[in-house]
Amino acid sequence: MVHLATHALLDPRRPELSGVVLSLVDRDGSPQDGYLSMNDLYGLRLDAELVVLSACRTGLGKDVRGEGLIGLTRGFMYAGAPRVVASLWKVSDRATAHLMDRFYAALFGEKLAPAEALRKAQRELAKERGFSAPFAWAAFVLQGEWRPMRVR
Repeated sequence: MVHLATHALLDPRRPELSGVVLSLVDRDGSPQDGYLSMNDLYGLRLDAELVVLSACRTGLGKDVRGEGLIGLTRGFMYAGAPRVVASLWKVSDRATAHLMDRFYAALFGEKLAPAEALRKAQRELAKERGFSAPFAWAAFVLQGEWRPMRVR
């Protein structure tokens, strides 16, 4: 499993320029290329059952006729992930943290399939004061394989 809680850059006109921002400095504080681009993703070989992109607008991209949506989700799936959780709009850090806590509790604690775990987390968050508006809990979607993950 891969979980990236970071910032993402989305270019809907030129999705090949989209990517995920990792660390732009090394341990010594020197600059480094910490941008994981779409091109980088297409060169990766991931051995992960699930990728969670806990960043803004990671589920968006360019709709290409005959190809579908070209964006970060597709990049991670091309790299080998059968399922990706991504967001459809700019998300609140606080609401996302609460949602992810519940998602992982359901996924690992209750052994629910990712789709079920996400749905359960969203329903629970929707009942909480301060998070009842869909804006707070509905941004994240699961794309790809909906069946349970293989446990290793």
